[in-house]
Amino acid sequence: MKFLLSIFLISTAAFATEYPRVIFSDDFAADGFGKAWGHYKSASVVKGGVLVGITAPTSDHSAVDHIRITGEQNLAVSVKFRFVSEKAKSFNVWFDDKNYKGSHAGHICQASISPTGVNLADAKTGGFDLTGGLYDRKKANQLTDAEKKMLAAKASRHATKLSLQEWHTLVVQTLGDEMTVMIDGKAIGSFKSAGISHETKSLISLTTNAVDVEYDDFSIKGLAK
Repeated sequence: MKFLLSIFLISTAAFATEYPRVIFSDDFAADGFGKAWGHYKSASVVKGGVLVGITAPTSDHSAVDHIRITGEQNLAVSVKFRFVSEKAKSFNVWFDDKNYKGSHAGHICQASISPTGVNLADAKTGGFDLTGGLYDRKKANQLTDAEKKMLAAKASRHATKLSLQEWHTLVVQTLGDEMTVMIDGKAIGSFKSAGISHETKSLISLTTNAVDVEYDDFSIKGLAK
């Protein structure tokens, strides 16, 4: 048991120290969003020391609150979060590149977090791929069986159970073609896919689906140069 515990602690420490260079951080201590934040169809607010994710009831898109950075391949995003009530369905950490035109909205990859699981997905070569009309056929429900099978292999689900109202700490890392997720110091899962290796991930977003998700201590880190 002690040996297994030591292995876990070593892997946890390695996970936390691989990305020492802080690119951006915000503890939301000041009321209101800082100038670095951008938004898309978001009614989110910063108050009481936290980011309160809010999708307006009349919105046709989940609330997106994002940070732009100089594009990098390997990143670690950390954020504390809590699901305030059962109205909170999930939130996403998106890695995008708006200069990339081969996927819808420049989507590259994402981690979706809900009270019951974590979904990891390659958007660039998966469901948001614009090359060959895949994205449009998906929206029109015109995918072939082979395309459906291919898209199923572009994502992976990892079951977990997260308590409501309590704060949790999420870390999402990309390294080459692999994305890894840790919650509260525990490795939840990882996923490898070609699109994840995109070299210039330059927009990092928190997408709230739809309300009652709060965030704190957000950071983006990179590998040592």
